Amino acid sequence: MKIAVLPGDGIGPEIVAEAVKVLKALELPLTLQSAPVGGAAYEAFGHPLPPATLALAQEADAVLFGAVGDWKYDKLERALRPEQAILGLRKNLGLFANFRPALCYAELTHASSLKPELVGGLDILILRELTGDIYFGTPRGRRTAVDGHFPGSEEAFDTMRYSRPEIERIAHLAFQAAGKRRGKVTSVDKANVLETSQLWKDVVTEVHAQYPAVQLEHMYVDNAAMQLVKAPKSFDVIVTGNLFGDILSDEAAMLTGSIGMLPSASLDRNGKGLYEPSHGSAPDIAGKGIANPLATILSAAMMLRYSLNQPESAARIEAAVQSVLAQGLRTGDIWSEGCEKVGTRAMGDAVVTALKTTMTITKS
Repeated sequence: MKIAVLPGDGIGPEIVAEAVKVLKALELPLTLQSAPVGGAAYEAFGHPLPPATLALAQEADAVLFGAVGDWKYDKLERALRPEQAILGLRKNLGLFANFRPALCYAELTHASSLKPELVGGLDILILRELTGDIYFGTPRGRRTAVDGHFPGSEEAFDTMRYSRPEIERIAHLAFQAAGKRRGKVTSVDKANVLETSQLWKDVVTEVHAQYPAVQLEHMYVDNAAMQLVKAPKSFDVIVTGNLFGDILSDEAAMLTGSIGMLPSASLDRNGKGLYEPSHGSAPDIAGKGIANPLATILSAAMMLRYSLNQPESAARIEAAVQSVLAQGLRTGDIWSEGCEKVGTRAMGDAVVTALKTTMTITKS
């Protein structure tokens, strides 16, 4: 099983190193090969996604990704900014479905900004479409306005687009996922004002006819944002477009106490995927050894489950993370009074120790 390891920028190399450490502790037949991406790749090769890095990702069975981006690259032309690497990987690998689970561990209910009774036992899956919508719509650019409120002024424009096949394939995944969970899909759109959202709503409704055992509700995105704060446990699977999914998944992440806890998976139609933490590169804390590696470690568990057909190993990693939290170990983002504050490397070591303990018990 070949894994392309793309650490990236900021805290990316630190957190990916801990996930790699955990993967190696499993003693599986894995081949891990690293390559630069994002700002690190731009510095070395003049492009955030060099041909060799893309080729490695295409040849691998799965991709473990850290994070990209740094403020120092903000003045580069858009095509050369670090963030273009992840967009390029999604496009070239055909990664159209982003799975973002939002779980609130019992040990971390106090870390959420919401009351414990609202988030205790929270288990949401947000399914975000990745290759359509306004992020990839054309035409886009800037021009001198010829109409509107301020003709003659500079204006910028991006085009929101969705096709029926794009919506159908993500809808099927949502209903299939809900069928294995609690049987409810909430489709989020803005059909009252956007034609793309009306198409989204129509197609999701049509696909739902093939899954009569699953409940479907439609919800406008503004209401969905409010309900995630008011009654987050009313959701099971949320399926939505690229732009809305980007925003709502980050909102849901904070319900759990810290975005540093949340993994994600981006999959193609055959189950090959790119796995990364939901958070960013955090250049302000890079190199300080204080970043939370658990989201990346849990992303590696998702990789084992979804792309490498190793569900038992995935479950072992998740149990090890649960064990470490039960021991009271916390990085700074999830620390509270009475817990032991540890750094990035110590947290990774603790997960490896817990993992080896459970493996020894299993073998005996």
